[in-house]
Amino acid sequence: MKSKVINMADKISDAQDRLLESVFHSVPIPDDGFSDRILFRIRRRIWVNRLALPVAALVGVAFALKPAAQLVAALLPLLNVIPIDMVSAPLQFLPQLQMIGLGGMMFAAAITLYKVIEET
Repeated sequence: MKSKVINMADKISDAQDRLLESVFHSVPIPDDGFSDRILFRIRRRIWVNRLALPVAALVGVAFALKPAAQLVAALLPLLNVIPIDMVSAPLQFLPQLQMIGLGGMMFAAAITLYKVIEET
């Protein structure tokens, strides 16, 4: 059983609808594989774009390994200088709660100001 909506749509079709249907029912134009070659190039470019960032990141990590290892080796002697009993540090050097709150509010205001300036 066909839907009544489809039957009504078939009955209401005018000359433009019939012309449009004839265009879509026509035989496709032979293109000698042109469309397939274009689709192949587009898909290949998509894969190149997808792989470019991970490959660049791996190359960057490979270049950064040696300097990072040298940096860690240079910073290891500094661990001997840091006092082990950090708990006994005087409380006057710790930030007060009001200062932490003020810093948080200033940070939020700076972010909001940046967003406002960026939108205008």
